[in-house]
Amino acid sequence: MRDRSALGPAAESSDGASGGPARVLVVLYAIFTLAAGARATVQLSTRFADAPVAYLLSALAAVVYLVATIGLVRGGRAGRRTALVAITVELVGVLVVGTLSLVDPAAFPDETVWSGYGRGYVYVPLVLPVLGLLVLLRRRAGDREG
Repeated sequence: MRDRSALGPAAESSDGASGGPARVLVVLYAIFTLAAGARATVQLSTRFADAPVAYLLSALAAVVYLVATIGLVRGGRAGRRTALVAITVELVGVLVVGTLSLVDPAAFPDETVWSGYGRGYVYVPLVLPVLGLLVLLRRRAGDREG
């Protein structure tokens, strides 16, 4: 059997039920950290003057994804709390930026990761925090029972 410790406590569970979803979540958050970070780096270094707010929001999204990834990998009470805060910030960001980008498109001359609720990323930025919160709340309930 493979060593689960490489993914940290977030991937482990006493019954194995939440190991799979937690692993998938860690992978998705890591991918989005890289995607948003790469996008922001290119945008900020080549076209900052074109849409500074949008590009800085993409950089913020990358940082939020990174913090969530670290919290999920770390696991334990502190890791889950860190992930919970980051994922909540992410959900609020997606909802606020998504709404503002649709209500006032001129305010966002170029898209961010969260524009249009993440339509540039097939709406994964909208779904990901909801799934993250569900996994964290499920693990929390499991910790109380066991």
